[in-house]
Amino acid sequence: MTDLERYCTGLLDGTIPACRRMKQVAERLLEDLASPGEFHFDPDIAARHIGFIQRFCKVPSGRIGAPLRLELFQRARLEAVFGFVDDNNLRRYNEVLVIEGRKNGKTTEAAAIELDLLVNDGEGAPQIYNVATKLDQARLGYEAAVRMRQMSPMLAKHLRKRVSDIYCPMNMGFIKPMASNTSSLDGLDAHAATIDELAAIKNRDLYDLVKQAMGARSQPLLFVITTNGFVREGIFDAQYKYACDVLDGKISAPRFLPFLYELDDRAEWDDPACWEKANPGLGTIKSRAYLAEMVQKAKDDPSFKPTVLVKDFNMPQTSESAWLRWEELNNEATFQIPFDYGIGGFDAADTTDLNAAKAIFMRPDDPNVYVRSMYWIPEAVLEEARRTGSRRERDNVPYSLWVEQGYMRTCPGRKCDKQIFLDWFRELRDREGLYMLYIGYDPWHIDDSLLRAFQAEFGPDSMIPVRQGVATLSQPMKDLAADFRDHRVIYNNNPVDKWCLVNSEAKSDVNGNIQLVKTLDPRRRVDGTAALLCAYTVLQDKKDLYINLN
Repeated sequence: MTDLERYCTGLLDGTIPACRRMKQVAERLLEDLASPGEFHFDPDIAARHIGFIQRFCKVPSGRIGAPLRLELFQRARLEAVFGFVDDNNLRRYNEVLVIEGRKNGKTTEAAAIELDLLVNDGEGAPQIYNVATKLDQARLGYEAAVRMRQMSPMLAKHLRKRVSDIYCPMNMGFIKPMASNTSSLDGLDAHAATIDELAAIKNRDLYDLVKQAMGARSQPLLFVITTNGFVREGIFDAQYKYACDVLDGKISAPRFLPFLYELDDRAEWDDPACWEKANPGLGTIKSRAYLAEMVQKAKDDPSFKPTVLVKDFNMPQTSESAWLRWEELNNEATFQIPFDYGIGGFDAADTTDLNAAKAIFMRPDDPNVYVRSMYWIPEAVLEEARRTGSRRERDNVPYSLWVEQGYMRTCPGRKCDKQIFLDWFRELRDREGLYMLYIGYDPWHIDDSLLRAFQAEFGPDSMIPVRQGVATLSQPMKDLAADFRDHRVIYNNNPVDKWCLVNSEAKSDVNGNIQLVKTLDPRRRVDGTAALLCAYTVLQDKKDLYINLN
């Protein structure tokens, strides 16, 4: 029996604690072993790579210089990565995503794989990159490979350490660290790359460039290692969702192999019997006693708990200062309920900021708040990225994609005419029969002429000013947060809504009153949350009258 079979069987029969996602991985791999198609499993090829690593690579830290003895889960993973090949012995998998709790040996394993791919993969002039957002992070994996080379007499004999890389004279290949400098990444001819800490990357530009740099190689390998993180709706969440869709059979991606180690439920975080689900190296690579200390510290210090949930158990979180936790704001429910009446709200920008509008709805005997949204951004914002050829969009979010998907619209020029709000609410009324009884707005940003235009369309009493201060917003914010915690706010899983909610922070005064505040980072927009609060504040005030009409 191979290590791959032994490990996957253990995951499925309960011998090895496993989350639902890893059980899905095990089922797929065992099925591929039993029923080969275009790709079959070659144990000799898998053994060649694992044998190289265990023979020549040394532990780069801790028990420095000791032979690197891979654990069962690592050997099984490498058997899967290297062992499935076609009739020409070319690898099946060209991308591997590994999400594990911290300190489970990801960086050491990746460094060993890089050395193996450099000298033991039969590739001419292999370019191998260790990539991260910052050069210091990229150097962590690279320096692990440097130390492995230094401590192995055979590797030190045949590989040269140059100023900026590890060079192999036999095949003219190298291993090099590289940060997210798009100009230096363009034009690469990568045979392999490791992306370290995908969750720290704030836009997908780095990932896309590395992925595209492998197109000329016959069997490239992109090895992505990461824990979860605090950056939401970025490349990590996109790749995680992609991996889940692959495992659920929603997407066919035969060359993509995910390993998702996580808890099935965040309530398991203080149950030692579940810890191995997110930490496959627990007790061998990662200290069980130290993890127990971290869990106890998180119990004693609630401000530390989000870090433990994210980094040790791969549970998504927002930052400690966020208004809502990820598990509170994340609601993937959708609705297609017909409504006749709604309550609107909008947040207008005076410059090139985001503009947001909401229409919210409720029904009798239904506690849910249903939300429709629209966003606008000046066309000049997108045009600037196209003109400069930059793949990095403003605010590190995919505005162009959101426009294509219909979540957002563009306005000509460098700022949006506030007429867009009136036009959208009128569009809901005329095209869909959704009539706004009341519309909440911040009077600071609306002039008298637009206000009169709204009143002419929706009635003289339709426009309700919502001033942006604690006196007006504190109680609505608290009530809205309670609705989010109960998952009663259904916003059709709108990614722009979710991004704004993730960015939202609350400031509290000495009396316990709260209000929405923008963060110090101007890229973290909260306009969608502000528009929702305008509508929700009016809903609270007019709820009895409104509910009786639906």
